[in-house]
Order: sequence, then C-alpha cells, then structure tokens
Amino acid sequence: MLNRIDWTGTQPPKATEKGIWGWMFFDWAAQPFFTVVTTFIFGPYFVARLTDDPVSAQAMWSNVATISSVIIAVLSPVLGSIADQSGARKPWIGFFAVIKIASLFGLWFAAPGSPILYPVIFMILASISAEFSIVFNDSMMPRLVDRTEVGKLSNTAWGLGYLGGMIVLIAVVTLLAASPESGKTILGLDPLFGLDPHAGEDARVTGPISAVWYLIFILPMFLFTPDVRRGLPFGAAVRFGLKELRNTLGELKERRGILKFLVARMIYQDGVNGLLILGGVFAAGMFGWATIEIGIYGIILNVVAILGCLLAGRIDKAVGSKATVVISLTMLLLATLGIISTGPGYTLFGLMPLPTVDSGGLFGTAAEKAYILYGLLIGLAFGPVQASSRSYLARSVSLEEAGRYFGIYALSGRATSFMATLLFSLVTYMSGSPRLGMATLILFLAGGLALLVRTPYPADRA
Repeated sequence: MLNRIDWTGTQPPKATEKGIWGWMFFDWAAQPFFTVVTTFIFGPYFVARLTDDPVSAQAMWSNVATISSVIIAVLSPVLGSIADQSGARKPWIGFFAVIKIASLFGLWFAAPGSPILYPVIFMILASISAEFSIVFNDSMMPRLVDRTEVGKLSNTAWGLGYLGGMIVLIAVVTLLAASPESGKTILGLDPLFGLDPHAGEDARVTGPISAVWYLIFILPMFLFTPDVRRGLPFGAAVRFGLKELRNTLGELKERRGILKFLVARMIYQDGVNGLLILGGVFAAGMFGWATIEIGIYGIILNVVAILGCLLAGRIDKAVGSKATVVISLTMLLLATLGIISTGPGYTLFGLMPLPTVDSGGLFGTAAEKAYILYGLLIGLAFGPVQASSRSYLARSVSLEEAGRYFGIYALSGRATSFMATLLFSLVTYMSGSPRLGMATLILFLAGGLALLVRTPYPADRA
C-alpha cells in the first residue's frame, strides 16, 4: 500500500487506507462517462444514427468538444484558485455532480430524428461538470501520499477508472446493445429492459447508466477521503481567489520550468483529447461499425489500458513522470500514424496492401484488424500520458498552491483543445476527408513532445 503522510495543524487528518481508496474510486466513478458516452457508444451513435448526415454529425460532435473546452479553459483556473481560499473541495464536487447527473439522464431523449440541439446542450453541461470535478479531485491528491508515491497513486487510480469504464462497457455490449438486423445482443440474448436498437435505445441508455454509476461510486470519496477544512466564506474566497490567480499567473514568468511544462502539456493534451474524442467516431465512419463493433473495440482498448497504467505506475516510480510521459507520447504518435495510414485494402499509406475479403463476423477485414493493432498502442499509452502528467505537476508544486495550479493545469489541458477538434472540423469540411482531419492530431502530439523533452523534472527545478 502507498505510504501515507501525517498532517497536523490546518492540514486534513492523515489519510487512512479507506481515504486513499475513496479518492481513487472517484476515477472509477467518473470514467464510464468518458468510455461509454463520449468515446465508444453514445458518440458514434450521435454521428452515425442520430442524423442522416454522418460527415456533418462528425463536425457537430467535434464542435461540442470545442465549446466545452473553451468554457473549461476559462473557468477552471478561477475555480481552482477560489477552492484554495474556500478550503474544502467536496462541496464543489457535489455541486457539479448534480449538474452532470441531470445532464446524463437527459441523453435518453436523443432519439433518431429528434432535435439535435438538446443532446448537444446536455453533452456540453455534462462535459464541463465532469472536468470541473476533476480539478477539485486532482488538487486533493498531493495531500494523501508522499511526493515519491504520487505517480503510483495517480496511475493506479487511472487504471481503476479504466476498469470501471470497461465493466460498464462490457455490460452495455453484452446485455443491452443489440444488432439492428437480429435484435439480439452479442450473446444471442434479447436486450435487457426491452431496449429497441432501431430507436437507438441501446446507445441512449448509456447516459442514465453512467449517471447512476457516478452517483453510487463517488460516495466513498465523500465518506472516507479527508478534505481541507473550510477556509474563507464564499464571497471572500472569490475575491482572494481571483487575486491569487493573478499573482500565480504573474509568478509563472519566474517559474519557467512549470510554465514550460504547462505549455507542453497544453499542446500534447490537445492531441490526446482529439484522439480520445474522435477515434471511435473515425472508425465508425471508415468501417461502418455499429454499436457492437465499437463496444468490442472499446473493451479491447480498456483491457490494455489497465495493463498500461499498472506498468506505468512502476515505471513512473522508477524513472519519473517525465520519462513515462515521453514514452507514452511516442507510442501515441506511432499509433496515430498507423490509424490514418489504414484504409480498406491497405495500411502504412499503401506500402502494405491488405486483402479486401471480408471473412465475416466482427472485424472481418484485414484493415479492421490492423486498425485494432494500432489501437492497442493507444490503449497502452493514453492512460499513462494523463496519469503521469498529473503526478508530474503534483511533484512540482506545494500543497498550499495545489488548487490554483491544478486549475491552471486544467486550463493547459483545455485552453487550446478546441484547436485540435476545430482543425479536425475545418480540414474535414474543406477536404471531405476525416482521414486528413485525423492527421492534424500529429501536429499537437509531436509539438508537445518536442517541448516536453526540454522541460526540467520536477518542473520547479532550476
């Protein structure tokens, strides 16, 4: 078990084992939204079946991410600074949990042919609420364990999150998602609750399921994880928080290492976000994958992601967060090149022709199998690149400034993330090719990696 710290005075009491597990269960609770709603089930449904124009729907889904990212980027540093002054993080997490849960229940009404505006609004609200909650949860991490252990803690929590997301995804694919042709699930069963695949109910139900899962599994964090004592009243916390935010932004000029890390992370996280948001959508458009194929693909990635996080926790402790992030970004670059180089009958930009015969069943063509192989690299890397980035910052700031710096950290992950999705939308619109749109992600992954290599570790080191 991770080593705990004794805190005294104004600090929260020592984190018990239950407290540490409660904090890690936040990731378990939160991940199904990103797994089954954003990436593998509802997102592809939104693109392929909610409207009759898949190309425009892909761009609209990208626009949802863009709008959410702008709001998150503007408000996250403000909320983080206010949290440092108001003290307790849990009330903020609870407030945004209400908005997220209500919005996810609203996705049930996104039936084929219904107005697209409402699911767009619900997705934006759910996305910003999820990210704001993560800011407050992340800022609790440095107080729970010793600085040498935060990489292991972060990667373990991230792996636990993927396990939770995978369990929900498996349940959806095997028990709820049915083939429109046969009306049966992959196990040959009638879908639970009489869900009608023709009406998209197997995809729409992922919203309420994710909401209930989140509500249940954030409770251990509220019950067992120590929080900072309440500080200033809300009004004073807002005034002093905004003042501290201005001071923090000003002192970044002197803390060049942290500034460089945040800029590098801003760039490469754009590429990571774009890959996560658009990867399943891209596969659905290229291969015509339905809910079952997308779901199985997601299960494969999540199984690999759990393994990746467990390995990364050991690597992070042995060689540090920076080396772990560099390795992960390199793997994501190779995977993205592989994905955009693959099409019906070829991979590696045509240098490797593939047979076009469909053997039947799931992933019947050679190109689909190649796509899955590249997906394995993504599965291994996209958890560690985020978990070890989180521990990179935790090792670089003090406890008293964790809230505002994790707010700026969220800003760095979202400030320009609309650029990746926006560039995807523009290139897709102009060229009519989602493949060229996906290729723009390489710019962000490679640019962030190049800057990170020249960044000190920890980032507050001269």
